[in-house]
Amino acid sequence: MTETREPFHLHLVSDSTGETIRSVSRACLAQFEDTEVIEHFWPMARTAKAMNLVLEEISEKPGPVMFTVVNDKLGEQLVRGCRLRQVPCISVLDPVIEAVGSFLGMEPTNEIGGQHELDAAYFQRIEAMDWTLSHDDGQRTHELDGSDIVLIGVSRTSKTPTCLYLANRGIKAANVPWVPGIPLPPGLDKLENPLVIGLTNDPKRLVELRRARLSSLQQDEETPYVDFDKVREEITEARRYFARNQWPVIDVTRRSIEETSAAILTLYNRRLEERGEAALSRPSDVVS
Repeated sequence: MTETREPFHLHLVSDSTGETIRSVSRACLAQFEDTEVIEHFWPMARTAKAMNLVLEEISEKPGPVMFTVVNDKLGEQLVRGCRLRQVPCISVLDPVIEAVGSFLGMEPTNEIGGQHELDAAYFQRIEAMDWTLSHDDGQRTHELDGSDIVLIGVSRTSKTPTCLYLANRGIKAANVPWVPGIPLPPGLDKLENPLVIGLTNDPKRLVELRRARLSSLQQDEETPYVDFDKVREEITEARRYFARNQWPVIDVTRRSIEETSAAILTLYNRRLEERGEAALSRPSDVVS
């Protein structure tokens, strides 16, 4: 019998968009089977205040930290804080940069986001990231019509990480949670600009994810939130609402964030083509 492992927290910290650190973390985690990670993503951490917020979260949810931070003072602040909290802290790029610099006999420029060309596409990604962070989890719903994509889904359908993934491709993505018994924001069914997509999941898988979440937070697991019949009703009700509004639906069961994002981009490109606009590159076509 395979041993069931508790999910663990992983903190990814970057002073840029975080694309590099996310790619490295996924490559590493692929080597460890039967593990479930709760990922905490901290892009654009460029101030001491931002780093303090990161360290506060690490205190509450301790786990390994991987970072790409060019500024020496901020890097030292993070490393020192992790040492005090007794959690491993790994600088992903430093060993590579030092080895290459030693071979070339050169000093690195220490330029933040140096792998990104400062062109219009780069600034579009930064703008999209800002939009996504400020319109996460039902925030500022009166501005949703300014989004490119709005995701609506029940809890634990990876709405936030999917939106962040899309933002790294220059897409202004927002998300709204579907919560039983709580009305959705007014006007959601009248949005004209964004493509609205419903996210759903298999009830059994959803219960597993939610139980793991409650366990990691050390909360009572005997609630309607994880009751199979209640969860099945919740998903059915959400699907009916999506159907009434003729919104496309994506089942994220067993899908990775990248696979869900690719499906979203396919729908979005189809819409752009219908409007006579140029399609975007798929995730696998984008060079970060």
